[in-house]
Amino acid sequence: MLIERIETNIENMEKEEIIRRHIEKVYLDSDHLVKRIQRVTTDHGREIGIRLKDPRDLVAGDVLYMDEKNMIVIDVIADDLIVITPRSIKEMGTIAHQLGNRHLPAQFEDDVMMVQYDYLVEELLKELEIPYKRENRKVKQAFRHIGHSHG
Repeated sequence: MLIERIETNIENMEKEEIIRRHIEKVYLDSDHLVKRIQRVTTDHGREIGIRLKDPRDLVAGDVLYMDEKNMIVIDVIADDLIVITPRSIKEMGTIAHQLGNRHLPAQFEDDVMMVQYDYLVEELLKELEIPYKRENRKVKQAFRHIGHSHG
């Protein structure tokens, strides 16, 4: 089976639409969400080729295939993350500035900032006394590095 477009995202579907279908899942590392061309295997052992025509990243919950009885959905394997919970706007600004200087991609969810685990970041947070936890957590999107130059 070759997938060239995303049908929808499971979060955009009505509950009745979801429960009437058998769901197969494709589990991806978050860094594979940025790959438009890849070969994957569902949790039922079905091999699928993905070659997206649209220039977009995959997102957790994307429906690769759907008919009246079945659907194949993207799920993400939990990442080793540092979940930062600043107590003030000053702490948020301080850590955001420090991480930006290191060109580390971050994601935000509710009142927390998440970065992929790095022992140097952990040492920095301890030094700055900014609260954080190390967690295995699923993210919906890939951590995307944005390139630029300083010259």
